[in-house]
Amino acid sequence: MPNGGDISFFFNPASVAVVGASPEPGKISNIILRNLVGAGFGKRIIPVNPGQASIMGLECLPSLEDSREVVDLAVFAIPAASVPAALRRAEGKVRGAVIVSGGFGEAGEKGKALEKEVLEIARKGGVRVIGPNCLGIYDAASKVDTFFIPTDRAGRPGRGGLSILSQSGSFAAVAMDELAAEGIGAAKIVSYGNAVDVNESDCLEFLASDPETKAVVLYMESVADGRRFVEAASRCAAQKPVMAVKVGKFGAGAAAARSHTGAIAGRYEIYRAAFKKTGVTELNGYEEFQAACKAFGLQGRAGGKRVMIITDGGGMGVGIADACHALGLDAAPLPQELEQGLKAVFPPYFSVSNPLDLTGSATDESFALSVQKTMAGGHYDIAIVAALWGPPALTDALPGMLAQKPGFSEKPIIICSPGGEYSRSRLRLFREAGLPVFTTPEGAVRAAAVLARGR
Repeated sequence: MPNGGDISFFFNPASVAVVGASPEPGKISNIILRNLVGAGFGKRIIPVNPGQASIMGLECLPSLEDSREVVDLAVFAIPAASVPAALRRAEGKVRGAVIVSGGFGEAGEKGKALEKEVLEIARKGGVRVIGPNCLGIYDAASKVDTFFIPTDRAGRPGRGGLSILSQSGSFAAVAMDELAAEGIGAAKIVSYGNAVDVNESDCLEFLASDPETKAVVLYMESVADGRRFVEAASRCAAQKPVMAVKVGKFGAGAAAARSHTGAIAGRYEIYRAAFKKTGVTELNGYEEFQAACKAFGLQGRAGGKRVMIITDGGGMGVGIADACHALGLDAAPLPQELEQGLKAVFPPYFSVSNPLDLTGSATDESFALSVQKTMAGGHYDIAIVAALWGPPALTDALPGMLAQKPGFSEKPIIICSPGGEYSRSRLRLFREAGLPVFTTPEGAVRAAAVLARGR
């Protein structure tokens, strides 16, 4: 079976089998079973183990060949050397396989031979394969969770619009955990590992028309078929923002990618050209990846790069303005009519410009009114609100008032809220209001720049 075609059964399967299911807590296969049950996957779960009648109250099959129905998704959690035989026995009984086992192409020539054998069996049997050497799929809507990491070690995000594709399992797991901690929802997270069959291009083609996915972030070490990637990425980027972190760019990193997933990283210049051609926004490292997840996970894309800065700390505003300039954002002066309008409603000791400094006399209402008046109309594309919690008139109602967006709806608002214990205790209020919050000016401006580049 060539690449391409329908892979929706991976994300919304009618049944999931776990091959090598163990009743022993702590075993990878047992964790996968527990995560599926614990997540509330409401369809059929089938442990496969010839030595057990049932596990966790679920009836076991001795082998997939004993299934009376075609299983949509089978997770293979068995040693690499056993996978070809198990997959061969599943011929005609499985549509999709997630092979979480390591020891394939990343492990040298013997592993590459195993990987080739797996692909030949899968093609012959019409089975699509994610992996090997991966975590598989987390789908917040269908509750499919094949990640073999306990939920008390890595949280699972709620339902949202951000999908993440990652060649690295650890990167996918950390990203998932951070989304959960930040209260940012996800649509789908896919760790595709060695990509023997299903790869980033298959997933991009699927996500392009996935109604749950509003933005895509991609972590990639390599691409096997450049022409197909350009086609798939172009199609997806035409529908929704697509961002990519490319690693293994140079010497030691490229060598590490080869031992990690067996990837041949290729020349970085070619990837840069491909991103530009397809409309994919390149992210420079993990901090930009975090910023993109927060920004696109909670806000829509920006219409441009004009930034309005609103603060109650003059120095903080100056620093944000400098950071905007450094990243190519435009903290443009207030238009005369807007300046006059603000001066008419604010006390004379407020510094009415861009940045707009509400001083230590700031109130919830003055912040909300500033956002409303400056972001209505066509003067600015993004607001960065640097709310310092020192002014005594500020209350816990501030985040909710900022999130209401009176007079406009689509423009992003990014929060910068640095400070100590009291300020940190208030971060959750912004998250609960659906506002991306950063504890440094640089983080907030980085997120604004990503939103502006991803438009």
